[in-house]
Amino acid sequence: MDQRHDFPGYLACQSCDSMFDVSRLRDGDTASCSRCGGFLTRYVADQFVQVVAIAIAALVLLALGCSYPFMTLNLNGLESGMTLPQVALSLIAHRMPLLSISVAAFIIVIPAVVLILVIALAGAIALERHFDWLRPVGRLIFTLQSWSMVEVFFLGVLVSLVKISGIAMVEMGFAFWAYAVFSFLFLLAVTGLDRAQCWHQIEQLSQHE
Repeated sequence: MDQRHDFPGYLACQSCDSMFDVSRLRDGDTASCSRCGGFLTRYVADQFVQVVAIAIAALVLLALGCSYPFMTLNLNGLESGMTLPQVALSLIAHRMPLLSISVAAFIIVIPAVVLILVIALAGAIALERHFDWLRPVGRLIFTLQSWSMVEVFFLGVLVSLVKISGIAMVEMGFAFWAYAVFSFLFLLAVTGLDRAQCWHQIEQLSQHE
């Protein structure tokens, strides 16, 4: 049986401002702009429940990734290991406090804040509860997404491993694998929170308050 949502009428493309009727999307359908190819929306019937589950799992993995050694280097018998917070703190010892704060913010603090806000927002919508903070939290989530460098950091680590492996023995710790899975789940959580469906559901909840 086809499942249809109740999007009201038209949705504007964020790239070219063309208007499209998205009221007839079925579960799993994706709408794109026929003019510029820009993404419009993707309808998933239980989207917000899925996002909450993924975000909680990602938050747990981030906590584990910060609690165990990320990797261990062995060079000429000298062994050194660090956790993710220690990676950021080590920059202070090299007199780079601003870089240290930036690294900690972009790979730990901001992603954690985004996930907590996503859980709060998607959880409230899934439970069909309206709160005055839903709109500002939604705006904050979509703003902070561009300031998260989770995937950039992890790709940088992979590139560095190729170079370091030539001069030292590198052993990936438990936190490395936890952060790898976290990076994937983080992307799923933030991309799974569809902007159009999110604002529509908030509007619907406010009208039924």
